[in-house]
Amino acid sequence: MAILLKGGMVYRGHEFVKADLLMEDGVIRRIGTEVSEADAQVVDVAGKRIVPGFLDIHTHGAVGVDVNGADAEGYEKICRFQASQGTTGWLCSILTDTREQTLWCIEEYKRWKSLEHKGARLLGIHLEGPFLNSEYKGAMPEHLLQKPNLELVKEYQKAAEGEIRYITVSPEVEGMADFIPELCKLGMTVAIGHSGADYETARRAIEGGAMAATHTGNAMRLLHQHEPAIWGAVLEDEKVYCEMICDGLHLHPGTVRLIIKTKGMDRVVAVTDSIMAAGLPDGNYKLGVNDVVVVNGDARLANGQSRAGSTLTAGRALKNLLAFTGRPLEEIVPLLTENPAKLLGVYGRTGSLEEGKNGDLVVLDEDCRIAATYVRGECCVSADCFSA
Repeated sequence: MAILLKGGMVYRGHEFVKADLLMEDGVIRRIGTEVSEADAQVVDVAGKRIVPGFLDIHTHGAVGVDVNGADAEGYEKICRFQASQGTTGWLCSILTDTREQTLWCIEEYKRWKSLEHKGARLLGIHLEGPFLNSEYKGAMPEHLLQKPNLELVKEYQKAAEGEIRYITVSPEVEGMADFIPELCKLGMTVAIGHSGADYETARRAIEGGAMAATHTGNAMRLLHQHEPAIWGAVLEDEKVYCEMICDGLHLHPGTVRLIIKTKGMDRVVAVTDSIMAAGLPDGNYKLGVNDVVVVNGDARLANGQSRAGSTLTAGRALKNLLAFTGRPLEEIVPLLTENPAKLLGVYGRTGSLEEGKNGDLVVLDEDCRIAATYVRGECCVSADCFSA
């Protein structure tokens, strides 16, 4: 069925313009004034803003489902929760695990594709590890970290039918300089993180094809005036996208403002790095093989030594960014939409509102709460069935 959104303020060209928006067969058919369609379901969105659906490229779970233990139905449960938070597309982030468990996760991801979908869509797989520095492992199980293993990655990518889109590695791990170009050849966007790399080593990784930094400023050697290290390298380079977890815990609001000012609005990607506790109250949870305790929304390993992901959602990240930066909505929207789409190479079909692109969009009320979420032109969530 065609759906016609009438009278909203549509986000186009980094500004809001009053326009009607028609979706049919899963795609945006027309955007303009006085659009009409005889057979369309008309939805009055006057006074509301229409933005592209949010894309979360780094998340480990939500609503009681951990990606490393999720079956296909579990993935779908996360998808439906994601839609309630304005997310229309996401990557399932598989934490460093055994070969057998990683392959099982990949098989369940493929099985998810055969289900009936009523929420956000999975865009592919993110491997966070296992080629990481143990000193900056964070929640990674140290005994499962390893040096570059091209045959293993080829096995994973073959099992995933080419749908491992994103991978996090540490530049200083022995052999990584030669490994990163091989990962790029396999169709993976490479991010660097969980790392104590010095500036020169990080620069070599970027020159070799690394395009992003995983949760910038966290599980990462910090910038020093005499040794910029990996953080300095990713902040300086104009090509590199920087992930940010904007929950007010992983990064101080002043740090958020500094990263944005340094990188520019087109090279920052807001991520949640959420775990299975997202959408649920404080308590005891899992992240891969780890026990996690959430207190006041702050997720930490049970031993208290480090944070273990977050309980953040994309909808909350949007509101936090607006509060932290004081910038208008039109400047913040790309951090959750256009930028991740361009980083992953899917901007041709999602990440902005254009005729011919997927009907993936969010309707925001005057307080930037989610009023409705549309995925492939179908309404998955509306204000009638949930509270933002």
